[in-house]
Amino acid sequence: MMADTIRSEIDERGVARVMLARPEKHNAMSAQMIDELAEAALRLGSDNAVRAVILAGEGASFCAGGDLNWMRAQFDADRAGRVAEARRLALMLKALNEMPKPLIGRVHGNAFGGGVGLLSVCDLAIGAATARFGLTEVCLGLIPATISPYVVARIGEGRARPLFLSGKVIDAWQAHAAGFISRVVPAEELDEAIESEIRHFFSAAPGAVARAKRLARSLGAPITEEVVESAVQQLADTWETAEAKEGVAAFLEHRKPEWAQPG
Repeated sequence: MMADTIRSEIDERGVARVMLARPEKHNAMSAQMIDELAEAALRLGSDNAVRAVILAGEGASFCAGGDLNWMRAQFDADRAGRVAEARRLALMLKALNEMPKPLIGRVHGNAFGGGVGLLSVCDLAIGAATARFGLTEVCLGLIPATISPYVVARIGEGRARPLFLSGKVIDAWQAHAAGFISRVVPAEELDEAIESEIRHFFSAAPGAVARAKRLARSLGAPITEEVVESAVQQLADTWETAEAKEGVAAFLEHRKPEWAQPG
């Protein structure tokens, strides 16, 4: 299926490939991309012919996070508008997380901010050795709010805290040690590695796979409606701060924000 910001196709085996298709923006997530990803999750999740889904990005990066022009628009919105946009992102992540199919992340280039959120809702992710990862929101005066339940579910609070607070960028091997990705392979072997993981799902009963995924989710810390709504409200709160306005403006103007110090 063709959309404006993603491409999806299903092969004869029932393997769906969802491609983030804003390569000129390093696949930064706009409001439209968020909506199209949510629709793809619901559509593929209900398709009995689909056995597994690969989430990947076109161009140089997997996903550079949220589109900063989309974020900047929130500064001029009212509170209800900011909450609605934060909830749009939260519900997309929820749809992907609960999709009753194996979801495999193919990660290359940069996976920053919301890109880390996307790989955190994958059932497994494989990263190119050249990939870079970062929860860089605090460098923009923001917080990793709506993605946080999934990131903490993926790597645990202890590993998440220093990444949340510092915004530092880590390499693929550090991301593997943290638990973000299952394997690190040379970039030229990424598709082969994905294919080797896909094969396992063909011998698994689709209904049992869906139930096993639901079981695994139920055994971790519950990501309830209250947890999601709290994250939504906290993102809306942060969009209202002077730091967020300064951080996003500085990035778009190619300068350092006022709080940045040499380090």
